[in-house]
Amino acid sequence: MKPLDMGALRRAMDGLRLEGASDLVQRTLARHGLTMPGGQAGFEPPFTAPSAAPVSDSMPSGASFKADRFTCAAGSREYMTYVPASAPQGIRGMVLMLHGCTQTHADFARGTGMNALAEEHRLIVVYPQQCRGENAQSCWNWFSPGDQRPGRGEPEILAQMVLDVAARHRVPQDRIFVAGLSAGAAMAVILGQTHPRVFAAVGAHSGLPFGAARDVPSAFAAMGGGAADASARRGSVPTPTIVFHGSADRTVHPSNGERIAADTLAAGPEQTVLDQTTGKAGKRAYRREITTALDGRVLLDHWVVEGLGHAWSGGRPGGSYTDLQGPDASAEMVRFFLGQPGTERPGPRR
Repeated sequence: MKPLDMGALRRAMDGLRLEGASDLVQRTLARHGLTMPGGQAGFEPPFTAPSAAPVSDSMPSGASFKADRFTCAAGSREYMTYVPASAPQGIRGMVLMLHGCTQTHADFARGTGMNALAEEHRLIVVYPQQCRGENAQSCWNWFSPGDQRPGRGEPEILAQMVLDVAARHRVPQDRIFVAGLSAGAAMAVILGQTHPRVFAAVGAHSGLPFGAARDVPSAFAAMGGGAADASARRGSVPTPTIVFHGSADRTVHPSNGERIAADTLAAGPEQTVLDQTTGKAGKRAYRREITTALDGRVLLDHWVVEGLGHAWSGGRPGGSYTDLQGPDASAEMVRFFLGQPGTERPGPRR
């Protein structure tokens, strides 16, 4: 067997963004019959993204799904905005949807089915697109220190983007939410930390906790279950969070979902009420923990879906990284978001 050139491997990792390095590491180790360390059997093979096609063949008359580009001092990104045909009845909120690695915004819209829920609940949905120039595999750069702070990088671009769209569509300022998958979920968690006055709640599916990594090597460690400890301080105002994670996720270890949940609670009040339940939706069982503040505010809704891999639970056909067998993560996130009290968070929103 040909010796594994670890020096060349490290140099390649240093010269690539996370997912480009991930793909190289996976292929290199596989050639030598090896797997990633940290108790993981290796990264799951990437799904093939569907070809460019209409997101929906049955978009209601009066609805729109248009592409645009947003630019601010921190940078620019392309995005698509879904405006439901039900909008004239009054917009109830807006959801920023952050795709995972190798996905596109249109692919993510297909796979999550969020546009159909937007029609039902009168929501604006914004789908940004990570550009290849910033990450070779279209990952949001959640592991980069420059993209983990307010006022700069991707968090600032995304926050300013939604504020711009919200102003144009008269979205209530305390009804802006963010959700994502994998790298998109990690960035959603970052936004909940860096811009809590912009985002009223966070949805994290198969994601990683805030501050989990500072570079490519620590990103691999975090994905394998060794996330760095950067939990929030108790007594701050936590951004309410709904977490979905599969028990069989071999790409992002399920302990990361546990860490997101723990960080949310660590930032909240000392006294809370915990409700634990189990159930089955479709072909998958789940465990669920709901944590509520004494004033009735739901701080955390944590779902662990049994047997689910690295895929959006209850997803729709036609999208990548979707699992059709389990509870509908999109519907549960919308329910969680709209269930948040409509009280303006203190302080300026810009």
